[in-house]
Amino acid sequence: MTRRRYELTDFEWMIIEPLLPNKPRGVPRVDDRKVLNGIFWRLRAGTPWCEIPERYGPPTTCYNRFVRWRKLGVWDRVFEAITAAYDGDLQMIDSSSIRVHQHGANAKRGVSKPPRDVPLTPAAWGAQEVSLRPRTTPLSTPIACRESCRSLPDKPMMGEAR
Repeated sequence: MTRRRYELTDFEWMIIEPLLPNKPRGVPRVDDRKVLNGIFWRLRAGTPWCEIPERYGPPTTCYNRFVRWRKLGVWDRVFEAITAAYDGDLQMIDSSSIRVHQHGANAKRGVSKPPRDVPLTPAAWGAQEVSLRPRTTPLSTPIACRESCRSLPDKPMMGEAR
């Protein structure tokens, strides 16, 4: 397997491998490095677990190991070991440095909520009163349309002779 971008380097794998639980069970284990790369791919991409590419093994395996290792505290040990190995030279990005989506940046400013003692009426929120009477004309009802169509003079259809 060739290493792809953002996958574990040999140096990182050398640090992580001894920290992983290696309890053999009845079924041969999927390679831990592949599963770890699948977990990291899923966390980075933000997709559902079932969309992990096949090259990382079955999605259920990636999910089960992620949950099992979280309960055992494996992730805490892994992150502490990697941080110690890099001597604090790691750079992390958190959500405060990511831009807002273009639709999330269009909130109107200056619109305030009415005070608590103001009743919840449309006028209190700056909306116009809406009439409860439907805005239809008598000709827009189905019965009126049928009646008006009957009263039309007989005109020949397009292409018909008179």
